[in-house]
Amino acid sequence: MDVPLSPDSMRMTPLERSAAGWLASIFALRMLGLFMILPVLAVHARGMPGGSDLTMVGLALGIYGLTQACLQIPMGWASDKLGRKPVIVAGLVVFAAGSLWAAYAPSLEQLVFARALQGAGAISAAVTAFLADLTRDEVRSKAMAMIGGSIGLTFAVSLAGAPALYSAVGMSGLFLLTAGLCVCAIWVVINRLPADLSSEVKQALANQQKKPVPWQQVVFQPDLLRLNVGIFTLHLTQMAMFVVIPGLLLSTGALPVEQHWKVYLPVVLLSFVLMIPPMIWAEKKGKTKTVKLLSVAAMAAVQALFAFATQQFWLLVGLLVIYFVSFNLLEAMLPSWVSRVAPPQSKGLALGVYNTTQALGLFLGGWLGGWVSKHSGSEQVFIAISVLTLVWLVVILKLTPLPKRVKAADMSVQTAAV
Repeated sequence: MDVPLSPDSMRMTPLERSAAGWLASIFALRMLGLFMILPVLAVHARGMPGGSDLTMVGLALGIYGLTQACLQIPMGWASDKLGRKPVIVAGLVVFAAGSLWAAYAPSLEQLVFARALQGAGAISAAVTAFLADLTRDEVRSKAMAMIGGSIGLTFAVSLAGAPALYSAVGMSGLFLLTAGLCVCAIWVVINRLPADLSSEVKQALANQQKKPVPWQQVVFQPDLLRLNVGIFTLHLTQMAMFVVIPGLLLSTGALPVEQHWKVYLPVVLLSFVLMIPPMIWAEKKGKTKTVKLLSVAAMAAVQALFAFATQQFWLLVGLLVIYFVSFNLLEAMLPSWVSRVAPPQSKGLALGVYNTTQALGLFLGGWLGGWVSKHSGSEQVFIAISVLTLVWLVVILKLTPLPKRVKAADMSVQTAAV
């Protein structure tokens, strides 16, 4: 059934803009600390006691994603039962504690445990569910795009600043800065986020039956499964790709690691600009599935072309722009789609499953990229993830399109005719 919209319904209200902005800042503060560590942790860990074991070095990098995957569903479910803000604050406290432990970890083994504790602060599901609570369907993709944009920009800023900060304050200083950023995020949750749901969500929940939705109907709902396959593949392929991309920038452009920001920053910023027109078109014309299919197809093509760009620096950069446009569109659309398909009283659980599959993709993507690159070379990494992306494209062909909304004036005409 079409849903009537007022002429201004595609615009975010002040409450929605404020909520999306502050929730995006929570993601940014948390992710800034994580991203700053990634470019330097592997090098630093090899100089720690036990650092000669490369398996443990890899575990120190990836264990965060594993504990995230284990706890996203419980944390999302808890946010449905206990409220979003208490769960988010608790998760940030755990994350800060893990960061403090990591700052003073005397050995690689303890660093692994500290990183695991960081991952236990799995708040992504609760944050995205809170955003879904506070925004209407018509503008949710825009709100999710604000979060996706904050993550992408944070990623670029981290790549630019991490090497210099590491030289200045060391790894302990980076972990302490991460804990400090986490404290700032807790302040935002307590002092800047609304304490209650929007009136629209309250009414929607009031209209629902009191009987809770069985978890099986959330976890195994066909469209939610397709969306979860999507976020798993998106982040698996991203992590696998970035196992080899830094080395290619070094070999094709003679660009040292500390100068990779000169590529990443303009590429990410340009991709943000280029993603806006298709997102607006998708929302206004009800073509979200079309844009999603085109984005996945473009990503598969780009990955295949990467295999032929391993000796051509500027072609590599151009393909990165296309990749990030597709990635940012999908990163914005997928959680919004999940929040619209999931039952209102189970959005936390649905987004918990979604974020679990995302974290598993990150964890397995790093392993896949490293294993294939080691045994077959970087070209085969791109071929492998291009094939995986094509499988994803086939899976979502049967995804049910979201219902097209009609303007209030059109609905009035239909009502009058009846």
